[in-house]
Amino acid sequence: MNIIKNIKNSAIRVLKIEAEAVQNLIGQIDDEFEACVNEILLSRGRVVITGVGKSAIVATKIVATLNSTGTPALFMHAADAIHGDLGMIQKEDFVICISKSGNTPEVKVLVPMLKKMGSKLAALVSNKDSYLAKQADFVLDATIESEACPLNLAPTTSTTAHMALGDALAVCLLEAKGFGSDDFAKFHPGGSLGKQLYLTVEDLVVKDTLPLVSEKDDLAKVILEISGKRLGATAVQNVEGSLVGIVTDGDLRRMLEQKQDLSTVKAKDIMTKGPKTIGVGEYAIRALNMMKEYNITQLVVMDKEKIVGFIHIHDLMKEGIV
Repeated sequence: MNIIKNIKNSAIRVLKIEAEAVQNLIGQIDDEFEACVNEILLSRGRVVITGVGKSAIVATKIVATLNSTGTPALFMHAADAIHGDLGMIQKEDFVICISKSGNTPEVKVLVPMLKKMGSKLAALVSNKDSYLAKQADFVLDATIESEACPLNLAPTTSTTAHMALGDALAVCLLEAKGFGSDDFAKFHPGGSLGKQLYLTVEDLVVKDTLPLVSEKDDLAKVILEISGKRLGATAVQNVEGSLVGIVTDGDLRRMLEQKQDLSTVKAKDIMTKGPKTIGVGEYAIRALNMMKEYNITQLVVMDKEKIVGFIHIHDLMKEGIV
């Protein structure tokens, strides 16, 4: 095995070639691409994506992206299609065939069968003069100058270009459908991504351990409340029950450093006025963003004017949101 010299340079060369190829796709987005998107939007069926070899792998990724962004899609391997799987396609379905050359044997067998069924066909190809491109109703042009492979053989740049065009197609469909974060949450209920989209502050706040003192309470009461509830802070309310401040364990340390007469210290003397709050119905990710913005570790949770609890950075970490 030959030891490759200048590995960094080789990697950089590959990335530059592929980045340039994706950049060049911008000039290849034309009216036909737009017409293809509109046809899919009007279609009453699903998007079926097919291909062989590396194109089949790209197809599965695009199918996954479409499904997760609100466009029903399924993958059909081109070789399997001509051996029975073609039955999964309905006339109302929109078919996208991915092929670099557009001239593979499987494609040449499959395309006439698709056209006979009456399904609309889009060709995602790197060869506009190919059999597939000439037979398709729409051509998504992914022409590239060369593969990043030094032999110009292994699918590298071409698969990157195909995948990028697939992403562009999916996002166009997403935007045209007005697919929002609430819709996204329905398709991604698991993992940290899903939790960012559906988990609310109310789901995390522990209401029965609310650390709360009056602004006139003495230092001993404040310390007991903070240590007893184990949240590192306590909310401070006035006689009307309104939130007026917060005392953290950091406030206690700073107060002790000032060597005051501790016997006269009240909660109002050491509290931070106007603490940051968040509504009980807000998304948990909003709480995280606020903590980052203000460089704090907890927020007071409010239900309108009522103090209902705290949400701490640790609560978000436990859920895998951070």
